[in-house]
Parts: sequence; structure tokens; C-alpha cells
Amino acid sequence: MTNTFRLKSVSAALLLCHLTAQAQIGEYRNELSLGVNGGYVMSTVGFNPDIPQKAMGGLTAGFTARYTCEKYFKSICALVGEVNVMQAGWKESILTADDQPVVNLLTGQKEAYERQLTYVQVPVFARMGWGRERKGLQFFFQAGPQIGIFLGDKVKKNFNYGDRNIDDRVGVMQEAPQDTMAIERKFDYGIAAGMGLEYSHPKLGHLLLEGRYYYGLGDIYSNSKRDFFGRSNLGSIIVKLTYLFDVVKSSSLKIK
Repeated sequence: MTNTFRLKSVSAALLLCHLTAQAQIGEYRNELSLGVNGGYVMSTVGFNPDIPQKAMGGLTAGFTARYTCEKYFKSICALVGEVNVMQAGWKESILTADDQPVVNLLTGQKEAYERQLTYVQVPVFARMGWGRERKGLQFFFQAGPQIGIFLGDKVKKNFNYGDRNIDDRVGVMQEAPQDTMAIERKFDYGIAAGMGLEYSHPKLGHLLLEGRYYYGLGDIYSNSKRDFFGRSNLGSIIVKLTYLFDVVKSSSLKIK
């Protein structure tokens, strides 16, 4: 038996003892809550080469399930899963070298382009809460992975692609092809994290207000050396409300 193997074995045993001790200290919970959520999204796409843009507004709505499993000291531990439909995308800032809006030579209007992408998204969070469980306020933090499936897109622009004002556009905006490219990668994945406040009432349920950030690890376009973009990942700031009602409650008298 090598020293490395022995060291790994001892480390695994110590970790197991630590987890066992934690399980013995924590107060057991068995609570299931279900509900709905909805909110507002501000999103961008992280293009490389960079495409100047503003955050594009959209909506999100879906279903939430939460399983509360333990109270460890003052931390209330739970797992949260959602299935949401969300609008993401980007809104281009089409500017001249003097940071002025580009004017279309045919229409006389400031050129504008935005693209709304619709996804079904499934985040799964580990959640920690501090405060009241049954009646009152609780602060919480949650984080975890998220996957998404692209459903479709919608383009809003005020110029024909062949008639856009190339001469006044600056830098990469003169040649970037994203305005006409179809979404090439329909599967999205990344990491989401959020924090917020929850108000609980024993009869009315739970109302949550949360701010969340999502960072995409995948790209919407191919990113090989032959492709124009080396990066094209989604990023979103989300503000949402969630309402949950209890389906299963713990019977412990210590819960407040």
C-alpha cells in the first residue's frame, strides 16, 4: 500500500467522521413547499470580439419546489429547484467613432437592433437561510448550476441588413455577423446565485423577494478558431418574486 493511498484513506475517513458529526448536530427537517415565481430580467451576451450593447429587458416565470432538510446551528438548509421560461438576449449600441448613434442613410433613423432569445431554464440550488421559519422574516442565499434549452428568438430592428450604414459604424460593428446568424448551440449551461428576503406565515405560506445573477458557461455560437466569435455567453440579472405553500411540514415544536 503506497503512502499516497494511505493518506487518501485517512483523509476520506476524517471527512466521513466530520460529515457524521454534522448530521448528528443538525436539527432534522422534512418540509416540502411548492409554488410559482415571476420576475424581470436584464440580460447581455458576452461577445468576443466585443459587441457594444445595453442590457435588454425581458420576463421570466415558472414553478418552484423547495425541500428543507435540516437546521444546522442557525442555518436553515434546503434544496430548491425551478422550471422557468425566460427571455434573454442583447440590445446593440450602434455608435460612430465619436460615440454618437449611427443614422441610417435611407431612413434617417438611428439604427437599432435587439434580439430576444427564449429559453426553458432549470436551476438547482443549495440554499441557506437565517431567521424565522414559520412566522416572520428570513434572509437567504442560494447558488447552484443551471441548464437551459433554446426555444426560439425574435428580432426587432429598423433597418435592412444590406442597407445598414457600414461607413459610420466603428470597429468590429462593421463586420460582425451576429445580426443574421442563427443560434447554433441550443443547449445552455452555467452557474446562478442569488440572495433575498422571505416572509413566512403559518396559514398564508411564504413570499420571497430575490435578486439573482446568472453567468453562462456555454456559448450561443460556435467558438472554434475558424469561427468569428471566440465567446458568446449569456449573462443575466434577475429580480423575482416567489410564492410557496407548504405541502409537507415538520412537526417539531422547536420550529419558530
